[in-house]
Amino acid sequence: MQNPKNFVVKTALLLALPLMGLATPMLAAADEVNVYSYRQQFLTDPIFDAFTAETGIKVNTVFAKKGLIERLENEGMNSPADLVLVTNVGNLAAAVDAGVTQSLKNDVLEANIPLSFRDTDGHWFGLTSRGRIIVTSKDRVADGIISSYADLAKPELEGRICTRSGKHSYMVELIASVVAHEGEAAASDWLTAVKGNLARKPQGNDRAQVKAISEGECDVAIINTYYMGAMMTNPDQQAWADSVNVIFPNQSDRGTHMNISGVVLTKASPNRDSAIKLLEYLASDSAQSMYATNNHEYPIKADVAPSDLVSSWGEFKKDTLSLNEIAAHRAQASRLVDTVDYDG
Repeated sequence: MQNPKNFVVKTALLLALPLMGLATPMLAAADEVNVYSYRQQFLTDPIFDAFTAETGIKVNTVFAKKGLIERLENEGMNSPADLVLVTNVGNLAAAVDAGVTQSLKNDVLEANIPLSFRDTDGHWFGLTSRGRIIVTSKDRVADGIISSYADLAKPELEGRICTRSGKHSYMVELIASVVAHEGEAAASDWLTAVKGNLARKPQGNDRAQVKAISEGECDVAIINTYYMGAMMTNPDQQAWADSVNVIFPNQSDRGTHMNISGVVLTKASPNRDSAIKLLEYLASDSAQSMYATNNHEYPIKADVAPSDLVSSWGEFKKDTLSLNEIAAHRAQASRLVDTVDYDG
């Protein structure tokens, strides 16, 4: 069995090279699990270390910002990967579409993870959730002007909104939720109006939108909740977070759009039994609390409380629309971004 540190080094080097269908040499063993991850190691290492301490099963990880699904396709059934951790339902659906996952029916996972946050066919499971919220300038946006996603289309917001690219998964999936709830025509009208209200060409990440508000470039932005936590705990970015109010949209009707980080069991999984034990652990109370707290997210398990910081934002109504529906409307949403030339 290969040393886990060697695994990380060797696979990290391979990820830096063009994908050539080569699998990392590794013998399957009952006392290890190999994880490909889009989630950074500061989030996952404490949980994996606790799992190893409890079970004796080692967890070997490979982190990458992109290319893991393509890597699995090239490795085929020779892949050493057992699990893949990803950051949103779009990546989960892409893994399923690529044919690199296997279905799993598991009583523990189905008991701990709400149906709306897992694949109906058992190919993916949510692990943490986050809301897609609206933030507004404390100084320049009066209370009550914005209470829903629909309000972003108001004429009085012309030239006042900042967002990241409409083609980014976080935006595509929000748009997909609008399509699912209101239909494609209504979603197109809404997105066209939001584009007309932009203060600048879509750019940057979610934190960059809040920074732009703090600097007066715009007054309103759309971000994921965990970015607020990241800025509030970063001395260099606290002023950005302090400049905005947090709004959980659509509290009088469908609730705030939610997305997830999640996991798939690979089709090739050489350590399937150990991988399932890790999956079950990730859905446990202790791991849920640790995983969500480390990145200022909401636990997927309903009876696990969020961190004190996340709780300080207050309780809110969450959109319970199944993320299977969101995944099903992603292609329509992406086409709408092109049709209205949102990023243009």
